[in-house]
Order: sequence, then C-alpha cells, then structure tokens
Amino acid sequence: MRIAIATDAWNPQVNGVVRTLQSVRAELERQGHEVMIVSPDQFYSMPCPTYPEIRLAFASRSAVGRRLEEFQPNAIHLATEGPVCLAARRWCLAHGFPFTTAYHTQFPDYVSARIGLHPEWIWRYITWFHWPAQAVLASTPSIAGTLRAHGLERIRHWGRGVDLSTFDAGVAPDAGIRALAAQHGGPVQLYVGRVAIEKNIEAFLETRQPGIKVIIGDGPARAALAAKYPDAHFLGPKFGSDLAAAYAAADVFVFPSKTDTFGLVMIEALASGVPVAAFPVTGPVDVLKPHVGVMEDDLDAAIAGALILRRADCAGYGQSFTWAASAAQFLDALAPVGVDGERRAA
Repeated sequence: MRIAIATDAWNPQVNGVVRTLQSVRAELERQGHEVMIVSPDQFYSMPCPTYPEIRLAFASRSAVGRRLEEFQPNAIHLATEGPVCLAARRWCLAHGFPFTTAYHTQFPDYVSARIGLHPEWIWRYITWFHWPAQAVLASTPSIAGTLRAHGLERIRHWGRGVDLSTFDAGVAPDAGIRALAAQHGGPVQLYVGRVAIEKNIEAFLETRQPGIKVIIGDGPARAALAAKYPDAHFLGPKFGSDLAAAYAAADVFVFPSKTDTFGLVMIEALASGVPVAAFPVTGPVDVLKPHVGVMEDDLDAAIAGALILRRADCAGYGQSFTWAASAAQFLDALAPVGVDGERRAA
C-alpha cells in the first residue's frame, strides 16, 4: 500500500510526535508498504513565535496536492493540525479523498500555557479540523474521551511503542550521571523531554526529595530554568544509545507534564527498568500501573513511592509496548482507496 503522511512535526524537531511517526514509518516500510512524508522542510517556512524550533510552513493546497498526486497514495493520514496538514485536508476534501487524522498533542492546553487564551477557543478549531476525518486516532482512553466530549465520535485507538533494541534494562548506565550521583549523594531523578513551559518541569525542580535532578533535552525554557535552579544538571539532548544509558543511570523517572496525551518517554524509561513518578493526569493514568509507577498530586510523594518499586517489574511492563503493534493499529484505522478506485469506509 502507498501511504502518504502529512505532518507539521518532523526533523529536525525532537519530540514524541516525530519519534512516533519515524518509528511507525520504519515498521510499515519493513512490512513492504511505501510511505511518503509531506513535511515543513519541503516548503518555505518561518519559525513559530515563542517556539523557533518549530517551523510553520507556507504550504498551499496546490503545492501539497502536487506531491500527493505524484505519489498516488492509497491512503492519506494527517498527523497534526498545522499549515501542512491544513493544506492536505483542503486537497482531500476538494478531491473527495478520505483521510484519517490523529490527536497527538494537547494543543489547546499548550496555547493556553503560552499566551493565556482559554483552551475552549482552540478546541473550536481542533473539532473543525478533525470533523471530516474517517477516523481520529487517539493514543489513550482519556484522550478518546476528551475528543468525544468535544463532539468527535469516529475515534480509533493508536498506541505507542518502544525501540526494544535500544531501551533495555541490561544497558550499562551513563558513567557521567553515576559520577554525579556519587559526588552529590542520593538517587538520580531523571527528566527527559522538551524543556518548555507546557512540560511543567519547574514542578519537578521544586521537589525536595534527596538526590540529584538530571534534565535531558532542550527547548526554549532551558536557559531560564538552568539559571534559576543551578543545583539541577541540564545535560542537553541525548539520542539512541546515549539516551538509553541515561535512562539506565536513573533511579526514578519524573514525568511532571500535565498536558501530554501519552508520554512516550515514560515507556522508554520503564523498558529500561526505571520506575515513574507523575501526576494523576491524562497520559500517566492511562499508561502507568501501580507496580511500575506512582501518581500523586504531591510530586514529592510520588517520587518517594516510585523509588521503592522493583526495576524488574518496570522492565517487564515497559517491554510490552512495541512499534509493531502500534503500526498494526495505525494501518487498520486507515481508509484506503483501492487500485480499482473503490474506497473502504473506516
């Protein structure tokens, strides 16, 4: 099958959406499917205000349409709600081509955190964007419930996976992080992800549990947070085996975000044998189980509770999330056009 995926999140961005799309594309191609990505790097673009790492593409319906027509896809998926996918949506509707969408990020909450606009104003756009889709893919039951509460009914589950060839409980821990732990004493409390206001990292940095705080990642809030919390260790972004070693060096993984739809880093940490501390919110409540994570409104209490959980239990649970299963769910939700022109309803 030829599958076109339009997305406003792609390289060089580093986030869960990009990693999900890359992983699922690799799995689909391994199965013999042909996948084309339509992304901002293919068009003239400008930095997103307050978030320059994200590029806003000037992608017209005709420009996106030319790529789709040349590829002749059997199925089209719109991964985000930005300019590239908006142009693809217009083309699909103009040509009567069915498509699926996905709700990856709590965009209304992100906008509210940055500029103070009430989330329901953004939800009007989100609902409008997804309304014509044959299926809206959601990563958790909580997100599916949120979408239904805003009038969207054609919801399909699309879970996430872990690269089990990289993230494993047997990986040797990062020597530098363990040296910091030996120097300062106490357990290693790790955060991995975007360093941005919507990730609520300051809630983690304000906790009082003994040990060291290590932040892996980059983003617009990094400089300000590093200056405000000089005792925390901001190590920048890490990838692949280096990231796996950082997980392996941790005693607890702290996930302070209240705006994520899933939290891919949580299952990577779990697969690495690291228990998770989080708030009881969307994402953690759908992913974590009592034997692998602790969720409390008091993040200090969650960290303390997670530290006593068994690493073997965490690793066993984390390794149950596979990209093969995720790709199968994605493929099953598509609304493809067959070679004979017949369209299958989702």
